[in-house]
Amino acid sequence: MKLRETLCDSVVKRLIIVFIIFIAEPLFLNGQVRIRLFTSNDPSYAIFSVTAGQYEIDSYTGQQVILKNGELAMISEYDGKLAIKTRNTVAFRCDSVIFNGKTGNDSFTLRVNGKTPSRQFYSGDLQCIPDMETILLINICDIESYIAGVVKAEGGSNKSIEYFKTQAIIARTYMYKYFNKHIPDRYNLCDNTHCQAFNGITSDSLIKRASYETKGLVILGPDSTLVIAAFHSNCGGETSPAEFAWLTGAPYLKKVIDPWCRSSRNATWTKTISFDKWTNYLSNSGFVGNISDRSQFNFSPESRQNEYRAGTFSYPMRQMRTDLNLRSAFFTLSVVGDSVIFNGRGYGHGVGLCQEGAMVMAARGYTFSQIIGFYYSGVRIVDIKGVEVMK
Repeated sequence: MKLRETLCDSVVKRLIIVFIIFIAEPLFLNGQVRIRLFTSNDPSYAIFSVTAGQYEIDSYTGQQVILKNGELAMISEYDGKLAIKTRNTVAFRCDSVIFNGKTGNDSFTLRVNGKTPSRQFYSGDLQCIPDMETILLINICDIESYIAGVVKAEGGSNKSIEYFKTQAIIARTYMYKYFNKHIPDRYNLCDNTHCQAFNGITSDSLIKRASYETKGLVILGPDSTLVIAAFHSNCGGETSPAEFAWLTGAPYLKKVIDPWCRSSRNATWTKTISFDKWTNYLSNSGFVGNISDRSQFNFSPESRQNEYRAGTFSYPMRQMRTDLNLRSAFFTLSVVGDSVIFNGRGYGHGVGLCQEGAMVMAARGYTFSQIIGFYYSGVRIVDIKGVEVMK
């Protein structure tokens, strides 16, 4: 029995390896990535519309249909299969379908679950697979087009090109580091913040230029592996060590004093809650002291701290940020009458690159390599071709 179980385990492991090799490596080597679209929407049906070029619908059944610019196809989940209908064909069912771009300059939009479509355009191919009463919509697209789309979604627009180059290198580092994150689910990454935000390709010429001028560049840590390319909106003048946010640290994600972001939009914030709400929260978090001395709750650290302290009581500030919906875990606290006032700095977890600080650095003439070197300690920027990514 043990021998049979060992053999079965061995076969399963080899099948997994084969799956990764044949699904992930060819895309990696061919400069493509598989992105799940509308991950948070659980689409039961979608309308595919050609916006440029021409698409061939391949249902793996021998039935092939051509869609030209402006033509539509409806895809719906039906009893564990897909039903496909175009304007000029009879509806048919299949196990899965792929919309193959035929001209090399092909793009499309999707309208999901009848919702009014946002003007999000996608390039490359679209594979559709039924899965538990929903449809996996998987965009197979060029890596650099994907990176440019991530930069637009994560970094905005109307910024310096050196800032966009910085975001492109960060996005590319993340993509390669987690390229196999969703391989068991038949795609590489999803399109929301569980991976990286991606709302389709961008027409912003500066962002596209930033992506292609940094093509292939990624960030390596002191151990020559891809870094955790963390970033956030604003650090409030001081970035956070990784262990303050995630329990475990990294040698390149250390505290950095940042003078660049202190006058930016998200540099400071204030929130007020009632004293009763505050003491109820503390009681539920393990505080058992006397609440009559309100001054004991005042908290005025001069720099980032890992824990809030009131007498002998301590509690992780990252957890307070989550529980009380605070903009950051970098704050002072004071009790004024029946109110508790949080005066905070920054926006986000505070680890790694501060976006608003990087914007100011780029606007003042710093290069992407200088910006990355400022926020990540002891790192190198190299071409992905010389990095072992697939494990």
